[in-house]
Amino acid sequence: MRFTKMHGLGNDYVYVDCFREKISTDPGDLARRISDRHFGVGSDGLILICPSERADARMRMFNADGSEAEMCGNGIRCVAKYVYDHGLARKPHLRIETGRGVLELDLEIRDGRVQRVTVDMGEPILDAAAIPTTLPVPRVIDFPLAADGDKAGQVFREAHVEPRLTCVSMGNPHAVFYSRRVTVVPLEQFGPEWEKAPIFPKRCNIHVVQVHSPDEVTMRTWERGSGITLACGTGACAVCVAGVLTGRTRRRLLAHLPGGDLELHWNEADNHVYMTGPAVEVFSGEWPEG
Repeated sequence: MRFTKMHGLGNDYVYVDCFREKISTDPGDLARRISDRHFGVGSDGLILICPSERADARMRMFNADGSEAEMCGNGIRCVAKYVYDHGLARKPHLRIETGRGVLELDLEIRDGRVQRVTVDMGEPILDAAAIPTTLPVPRVIDFPLAADGDKAGQVFREAHVEPRLTCVSMGNPHAVFYSRRVTVVPLEQFGPEWEKAPIFPKRCNIHVVQVHSPDEVTMRTWERGSGITLACGTGACAVCVAGVLTGRTRRRLLAHLPGGDLELHWNEADNHVYMTGPAVEVFSGEWPEG
């Protein structure tokens, strides 16, 4: 089975062109094996580029643990690059079918290859039950999780995280926390604890954010099903929305992630979030079994 390794800001996936290749095994099991960084190709997961009756291509995304996710912001930029660069659809505007519907993408092309992609990520989902979370409020915006004097408050202080939570879905669930110093947050402990917290019935992507100005933040991510990743595109979109909702940042935002920068815009005119960032092809190879 032919595959291509690609990444968006270091958020790396193994891509399989299902226009030309046939997967002969369960894709979740394949994702677990091929993503292993010691015994496989090594990646944050597996993305299948499939034919679509509604769009130029369909994206199916599987985390490194084999679970299928609805959407991947860095992944869809790479899908667009593959579709254009490999001749599946040679046009500067693409439509890609995902778990949250058909998304529109504009390509920045240089010397015949895609360098950057702007994705219309659609409207953020803010209804608590739709995210989903079981917290008893219509919207989870700066929701207090602990008081300064209680034991839970002490836990947050030791983690260098503010004890307030904002939740946004971009087709997949995100929890946004703020910190004065994201580099000292023990994300390897904080992330899995909140990913699987009972208030998130479908688990959750966890982000800690440091605000530098109303136009600029630094963020780190624990990704549901994959762990700490160098970038999360849907998460950056959620951070943009959360910043506006909590009054911390503006609608146009530069987000610094460990793997690089993303440009975000929550457009007031249509309520859609737009994300712009790079897409990179690393190498191609043969996997011995499909």
